[in-house]
Amino acid sequence: MKRGRAVPGRSSLGRVRLWPLLLGVLGLLGALGAAAAWWLQQPLALPRAPLEFEVEPGQSPRQVVQGLVDSGVQVQPVLLYQWFRWSGQARQIRAGSYELEAGTTPRELLRKLVAGDETLARLRLIEGWTFRQVRAELQRTPGLKRVTDAMSDAELMAALGAPGLAPEGRFFPDTYAFAKGSSDLAVLQRAHAAMNRRLEAVWAQRPPDLPLQSPEQLLTLASIVEKETGRAADRGLVASVFLNRLRIGMPLQTDPTVIYGLGEAFDGNLRKRDLQTDTPFNTYTRRGLPPTPIAMPGRDALWAVVRPTPSKALYFVARGDGSSEFSETLADHNRAVDKYQRNRDRQP
Repeated sequence: MKRGRAVPGRSSLGRVRLWPLLLGVLGLLGALGAAAAWWLQQPLALPRAPLEFEVEPGQSPRQVVQGLVDSGVQVQPVLLYQWFRWSGQARQIRAGSYELEAGTTPRELLRKLVAGDETLARLRLIEGWTFRQVRAELQRTPGLKRVTDAMSDAELMAALGAPGLAPEGRFFPDTYAFAKGSSDLAVLQRAHAAMNRRLEAVWAQRPPDLPLQSPEQLLTLASIVEKETGRAADRGLVASVFLNRLRIGMPLQTDPTVIYGLGEAFDGNLRKRDLQTDTPFNTYTRRGLPPTPIAMPGRDALWAVVRPTPSKALYFVARGDGSSEFSETLADHNRAVDKYQRNRDRQP
């Protein structure tokens, strides 16, 4: 029997026809891969160098990308976000303050964000510090180029774009990373901007019955709450006492404001004559808030002013263990003073 010549079947023809398509797809993928590799090595277009950039705790990778774009980095956010995802390191990005130098590539950017910028020096500003303490810390911090040493407070605030504003309390207490050789003015600019952002956010959440007229008053009261709070759990009640006093026109009568008014003359011992000597910061002789904050309030002190612990208390006294005893009446307060300050109970 004669065998006929084999005729290619449909499956064989299909495979033959798919090869050009597969080769085309592979070529396209190769071209895309080469383009991506090239893009990852190209410097990002920065609005200025160095560019200060902050990643807040809890931000998602997409929010980090949007923050970079909002800071002026000229990059396609979709590309940068996909690079973060494709790398497998998107969830390893650390919160912190960063400075991007000229020539930073997308690959270098991700490395810095994942490493947490560990190579940068740091300046720590502490809750409750005065601006005098801030300046002293700037002088102690290595790696900073000090350009503010010869500036008065007024000149410094003018250089920060806030002429006529007192510097006290205007800088957010936090840890700031900076590249060695950065100016102290640049770091202060970041701390000042950080306080403005947080103050604006807190002020926007104030209740309608808050007895304060402006964000500046909120900042001032928060600084008093910061200095008067010995235990974090008492912060809301401390704020409530001062707000209650403001509502009824009662003097705040808080020692930290008097001490602040004494300045360098304070020797660590607050005397009766100090409480009776009138100054703009003596809240025993003057009603209402002092003219400026008396220290840097932290985030919790700011929020305590707009979200105080509900209370009718008008008085509090330190128990000696960091906590405070709160009272609604003067009689109860006097008994608490006798118990905790004079170590004796007053009989009814």
